[in-house]
Amino acid sequence: MFLMGGLRSLLPHVLRKMIRCNRLSISNTSGVAESYKQANVVILHKSLADEFEKFCHANNGPLPLLYRSKPGDWKCPLSSDSDIRTDCLQYRRYEHGAYTGSLKSLKEYSEQLKDMVTFYLGCSFSFEKAVQNAGVPVRNVEQKCNVSMYKTAVPCYSIYTFCCNLVVTMRPIPERKLEAAVLATSELKEAHGAPIHIGDPGMLGINDLSKPDYGDPVHLHPGDIPVFWACGVTAIEAVVNCRAPLAFTHSPGCMFVTDLKNDDVTVRSSGEVPQVHCISQDPLHYSIVSAEAAQKIRTLETLIGIDPGERGIAPLRRQDELLKAGLSLCHARAVLLTTGFPTHYTHQPPEENDGPPGTLAVAAMLQALEKEVAIVTDQRAVNLNKKIIDEAVQLGILKKPVPVLSYQREGADSALMFLCESGNPGRPRFDHLIAIERAGMAADGNYYNARKVNIKHLVDPIDDLFLAAQTIPGVTTTGVGDGGNELGMGKVKGAVKKYIKNGDVIACDVEADFTIVAGVSNWGGYAIACALYILSTCEIHDRYLRKAIGFPQLSQKTVWLSALPSVTKEEKLLKALVRHGVRSGKTASLEMEVDGLPFYNTHSLMIEKLLQEAQR
Repeated sequence: MFLMGGLRSLLPHVLRKMIRCNRLSISNTSGVAESYKQANVVILHKSLADEFEKFCHANNGPLPLLYRSKPGDWKCPLSSDSDIRTDCLQYRRYEHGAYTGSLKSLKEYSEQLKDMVTFYLGCSFSFEKAVQNAGVPVRNVEQKCNVSMYKTAVPCYSIYTFCCNLVVTMRPIPERKLEAAVLATSELKEAHGAPIHIGDPGMLGINDLSKPDYGDPVHLHPGDIPVFWACGVTAIEAVVNCRAPLAFTHSPGCMFVTDLKNDDVTVRSSGEVPQVHCISQDPLHYSIVSAEAAQKIRTLETLIGIDPGERGIAPLRRQDELLKAGLSLCHARAVLLTTGFPTHYTHQPPEENDGPPGTLAVAAMLQALEKEVAIVTDQRAVNLNKKIIDEAVQLGILKKPVPVLSYQREGADSALMFLCESGNPGRPRFDHLIAIERAGMAADGNYYNARKVNIKHLVDPIDDLFLAAQTIPGVTTTGVGDGGNELGMGKVKGAVKKYIKNGDVIACDVEADFTIVAGVSNWGGYAIACALYILSTCEIHDRYLRKAIGFPQLSQKTVWLSALPSVTKEEKLLKALVRHGVRSGKTASLEMEVDGLPFYNTHSLMIEKLLQEAQR
């Protein structure tokens, strides 16, 4: 019997011969012949082969196809002197979808195998050496056990009779090593490529990491984060569901070892290097984006950070808040928007035109991304908002009407009842809330404009929803503002009190998870819309969003492009706002000048710059 150190350096043809002669007492092939690719094995009747191959191409994250044999071909060009009937440690037999036993050899089924096709699919064991070379520990190798494999609640792309949910492997990775692990695996697409989820297993429908569906429990060290890769055992689930009269697979972890070298792969360009960002602590959730896309969004954040009103907003800004908000929104299913700052408090209606255009720009992009969208506003402004939205649909700014809701505090649980079905925190109606130029509650419970005028009588307590969201797992919030008295700016209230005129009184006390500070709040809304476009057209992020199953969504690029804000759209919307009695605020003030230009011209130039960067 070989010690594990000897197995790691063993040549594949020697290893296969030892397996064939039943001379190994190991339970899985993790860490053996570590410089060579390993393969999952599926053997099906030839009548199902074409369908299964299409299924593999449609879900190439879990099922990267290395080779498809001809019927009855027991040899494999991926390896010399091989025999698929004998060269896996252990096999599984399935009859009409039922598991009917484990086998050491398939030789007794040689006659049936003459009409069967063998598929060799990439395996994550193939990337373990690359991960170790990057300085990242591989806990299942350290613990001398099989990797943990879990069935998820994520459906694969179905092809005819082949349908199943994704199966994943989990490897605990120290938090400081996450990016190194992603980088080490991202280009190894024949070994499943980059992870498809980082963080809370519950987001994949996995209830208990200590109870894997296949393989062994792998224990996390303090500071480890669970990282999940698509797994070839997905094919076993597909075989079960197709209910073929007879099928064979490898036993999970007992792979076929090929002669193909696991050569190191260099990422093609610095722009394609994946970055990892934490977007939620409850539940713990990280997202992946390319360095190029992240830099574009940082440029957007810098553009909107200019201070035309010289209000002193620079100390309020926090780097990468726009990027993290955008990443979080990409993962969201349903988004609740709010806006409305009654600047003209002695008029009817009291609204200004900073806020609604930026909010509708975000709504338009969210609609294009096929997310559920709703707007919550003050009861007194519901009809006004409905009219504005109807006109935005007629003008082609929105694809369809957005529901307009109102919120009133009627009891201690009013906010929870509004945000969640039957007030159950486990069933939220929305998973992201965004406030753009929305009056925010100060520490004394009042709402103030920039001149310290209390406007509480015009503002419904929508802040309650943002406060309640802090107690609901999976619900994230974003606040956009330009002066520190807007909803969500509580995250930077210390800087507001120190640097903003009247900040000690007007500073909003309610925090958002992400705070986007802009010279004009509408710019923040436009930047969010542009950031969503950048992220949606990022191949690295797209793959992570769809869990490496199905097909890239880049075919929707034209739809997303048409949803971006523009100077023409904003001009039409501002005219519509005027028709409904909404007065000019910061956005369209013709009296203010910036660098010798009327502010409105500068505003149009900002939109053009944001669009240019988004499409660069």
